[in-house]
Amino acid sequence: MSDLLNLLARQRQSFVADGPPSAAVRRNRIDRLLAMVLDNTDAFVDAMAADFGTRSRSASLATELVGMIPVIEHTRSHVKQWMRTGKLLRAGRLVGLRAEVQPSPLGVVGIIGPWNFPLQLVVLPAAAAFAAGNRVMIKMSEITSHTAELMQELAPRYFQGDELAVVTGGVDVAAAFAGLPFDHLFFTGSPSVGALIQRAAADNLVPVTLELGGKNPVVVAPGADIARSAKRIASARMVNGGQVCVCPDYVLVPEREIDSFVEVARATLREMFPTIVANGDYCSSINEANFDRVMGLIEDARSRGATVEAVAPEGEVLPDRGSRKIAPTIVRDVDATMRIAEEEIFGPVLMVQGYRSLDEAIDEINARPAPLVAYWFGPGDKDFRDFVRRTRSGGVARNDFAAQMIPSGAPFGGVGRSGMGAYHGKAGFDAFSHYRTVVGSDLPFSLTGSAAPPFKPGMRLYADTMLRRARNRTHRRLAKRG
Repeated sequence: MSDLLNLLARQRQSFVADGPPSAAVRRNRIDRLLAMVLDNTDAFVDAMAADFGTRSRSASLATELVGMIPVIEHTRSHVKQWMRTGKLLRAGRLVGLRAEVQPSPLGVVGIIGPWNFPLQLVVLPAAAAFAAGNRVMIKMSEITSHTAELMQELAPRYFQGDELAVVTGGVDVAAAFAGLPFDHLFFTGSPSVGALIQRAAADNLVPVTLELGGKNPVVVAPGADIARSAKRIASARMVNGGQVCVCPDYVLVPEREIDSFVEVARATLREMFPTIVANGDYCSSINEANFDRVMGLIEDARSRGATVEAVAPEGEVLPDRGSRKIAPTIVRDVDATMRIAEEEIFGPVLMVQGYRSLDEAIDEINARPAPLVAYWFGPGDKDFRDFVRRTRSGGVARNDFAAQMIPSGAPFGGVGRSGMGAYHGKAGFDAFSHYRTVVGSDLPFSLTGSAAPPFKPGMRLYADTMLRRARNRTHRRLAKRG
């Protein structure tokens, strides 16, 4: 704990001594962060493969490395624009009254990373924190230890320790890290751990951004192309072995179309994975604990009457504990007594349920905590707009996996149990900034001095007049409304 406190003190002292950095310094830090990743791509890919057991180079490049570049470039290109001071009361400048809002860095930002995307999900918030002018301390996930150790080894080659520091270690280190008096704490992970992080941060009144998960619903609309929808949804469920916070978790399909949907999903999964155990493209469960947790959800559903279909290649015995691989699994006939109905799956398992009307589907979604993303497969018609209006989620995507993340400047974050706050684009800059109001007066009199006693008759007249005007104006608006 003392080492962490000393590291934090060093960063804070340097931040205070140097003051808010220029746009050039901020861009340079972002460039060095990106260079650290791009110069060592092969090493990071190898480290993540070692952590997962099986995770292909193509998967890591596509989901972990390439995907972060446009977001970082967007942030870098807008730093100077976002740093600009906002002017208020422009007319007041003519008489000596100046008011402005300055985006100012918070100080030292702590970032706690997850294991499912152990590189991207610390680099992206770090880039946003640098854009806002902060120093950064990162706690890497102990579950992906090879990636964590590589990150810790590389960081000093690109950064001074008072700019960026990388911390490794187990659960005890993570708990101590969460309890540090940062100026902001950013966490990506599960809601249950997120609650612990927020509780630890509360002792020092540290503001938090929580990027969590949830059971992401998919509604296949009446009249949607069932074959196209089933193919895309089945494929999306298998990204990173289903270990993605924005993966579809359960699918609501019109009752008459369930068999057709499952038939296409099954065929899609068989085509995607003619082999699994020796398939380098089939991502393993990250560790035995997650392997056992997912299998526990499947077996609990089966024992309580769910229809469970493992889409395993002929001749292969799955699940395979040695490779930590679970066959793509379709689960139907789920009811509220089953754990899988409530818990985020985070594995290669897809729940499929029927619905009779869109009202029923929307009620099913609203009965659960707000998810990180809600999916709709079908036309962007009145039904879709009604779906968006009547549901609550961090984002909405139509007809494609994670489409809400395609714009580099779009904010990304959850709501309710799926998260608190957002980042990516200007949302990330705002998350790690304080908007500081600065007002100065050169007037020959005090604008606010009349608020102090003794109160003169003119003050009372002014207050009565303002209240009367406000009251009349409000009642006129209410009368006009109805």
